[in-house]
Amino acid sequence: MDNFRTLCKTDNVPTEGAPPAPPSAADEPIAYSVIVPFYNEAGIVEELCRRITKVMRQVGKPYELILVNDGSADGTGALLEAIARCDGRVTAMDLRRNFGQTTALQAGFDASVGSVIISMDGDLQHDPYEIPLFLQKIGEGYDVVSGWRVRRGDNLWGRRIPSRIANWMLSKVSGVKLHDFGTTFKAYRREVLDGVRLYGDMHRFVPAVCARLGAKICELPIKNVRRRTGKSNYGIERTFRVAMDLLTLRFMTAYVTRPLHFFGKWALLTGAVGWGVLGYGLVRKLLDWQFSLMAEHGPLMAVGFALVIASMLLFATGLLGELLMRVYFEAAGNKTYAVRRVTRQEAAAGTKACDGAGL
Repeated sequence: MDNFRTLCKTDNVPTEGAPPAPPSAADEPIAYSVIVPFYNEAGIVEELCRRITKVMRQVGKPYELILVNDGSADGTGALLEAIARCDGRVTAMDLRRNFGQTTALQAGFDASVGSVIISMDGDLQHDPYEIPLFLQKIGEGYDVVSGWRVRRGDNLWGRRIPSRIANWMLSKVSGVKLHDFGTTFKAYRREVLDGVRLYGDMHRFVPAVCARLGAKICELPIKNVRRRTGKSNYGIERTFRVAMDLLTLRFMTAYVTRPLHFFGKWALLTGAVGWGVLGYGLVRKLLDWQFSLMAEHGPLMAVGFALVIASMLLFATGLLGELLMRVYFEAAGNKTYAVRRVTRQEAAAGTKACDGAGL
């Protein structure tokens, strides 16, 4: 902690012979918000914060560092609070229990005020010295910059192969061409996150959700540093959660504003098969009234009735989805679209500009 305090104390000390900072510098709005969730990472908290602070000082624009303690039990929370007390640009948030990485990130997003938001893991596997590369891509006009761990040092069968399969499936389902959905190391323009809420384990799908709103997304190769201390809080057991999230992602990116289209096509399919089966039974009975339909085709008729009932239930679910969708968007004031910019002529200046251009 002494090293970090020294860095904080020297942060605002001008270099000898350097011109004084402009008086308005302190009044500048915060440009960058760096959000880091922690869970039992007491051994590396100070080092990570020191590196981030050093990098953001070199960037040269106002920033804030939001550190979220996600219910750690090893003293991480106390360290984060101590860091926040010695640096006014640091905010430490202590969640009451372990809510999970997605919820911790959402808490950081809610507390941030910067126009650009950078998120990263708190285990030092993400190199803070690569933050300027993300900011450079944002400066080129991208709305979301997603890290890509090209060379991973994780276990081949336990982490890398399952991750490649999951990333391939996520890319196909979402339609977003990314190689690495799982990394937390990303940069966002604030406006693309407005209205985006994270639930479950959906933090890895933020680029796909933003793409639905027309965000411009790119991928940036990053290093994946081996953990120096502690152990990973994720393993192959999360495969089931990812599979379930795939279904949620597909629905949220393709059918959130038209749920009846999703349920309706399956309702039509099951209804067509069910009525076809029942129609066959009706024709056989009309052609031969003495024919014992239930004795000969009882199970088939039961399947037909079940399919017809399933079709009705799917239609009803789709209609309920349409009603809930309207309640969600209208009652909460959410929009089904996202505006990049609005250009409008100003009364006097616009008329002079048009006259000068001969329009």
